[in-house]
Amino acid sequence: MYYCCGITEKGIMPHNEDAMLIGESVSDEGNIQQELNTPFVAAVSDGVSGENAGEIASKMCLELLRDVHYTGVIRLDLRLHEIHRQLAEYSMAHQEHNNMQCTLCGVAVDEAGGMLAFNVGDSRLYRFRRGRISQLTRDQSLVQLLYEEGSITMAQRRTHIHRNIIFPAFGNVRTNPKIDITPIEGGMEFGDVLILCTDGISDYLSPLDMEEIMELPKSLPKRLDLMVQTALSNGGTDNLTVIAVTRYN
Repeated sequence: MYYCCGITEKGIMPHNEDAMLIGESVSDEGNIQQELNTPFVAAVSDGVSGENAGEIASKMCLELLRDVHYTGVIRLDLRLHEIHRQLAEYSMAHQEHNNMQCTLCGVAVDEAGGMLAFNVGDSRLYRFRRGRISQLTRDQSLVQLLYEEGSITMAQRRTHIHRNIIFPAFGNVRTNPKIDITPIEGGMEFGDVLILCTDGISDYLSPLDMEEIMELPKSLPKRLDLMVQTALSNGGTDNLTVIAVTRYN
């Protein structure tokens, strides 16, 4: 049995282009708490800034993912590419939503407890284990590429002028996204917490910030709320979404 909770909110922005999926529930506002049996999927999505209808793209993406009804026999890569195709076709058929795009980052857990991480864009999956945070996904972004080639430092990556430039995302009508799908090595031990978040959290909270919050003697929903409030206190100017997944038997 797994316990999942999540928060999504607009922050100081006029509306929320983030959304979250936990099990069968998709939301672009407020909190979700659920106990889940396997198989299930949890994911976050963030509308791409500078493009039309990000709030439509992110919520539709997660609704389509929910309707996949994931099991271990499903080819997740094929289903995710199909979701991208449906989003692109919808945006081409609705001029007011032309080229709407979104990131997608999530975890799929099969009947046997096997876990896959999937990612397009710069939302992230972390694992909190024995007091340490590890990032399990790789950002598909220009600053990540510059960091990996040694052109910028880790600190510069967080404030770089081009930090919002990401590679082709879900719904891009010109270029298909590269969908990263990888097994989560080491799975989940008892006491582990998987943390999914959009860049409204990760741009304003360092791994050390997350570790300090996760070590607090508070309920998991209260720790997630503290992440949101701390990101805002640190100058957050984006929508904020964070999900936690933990196993308890």
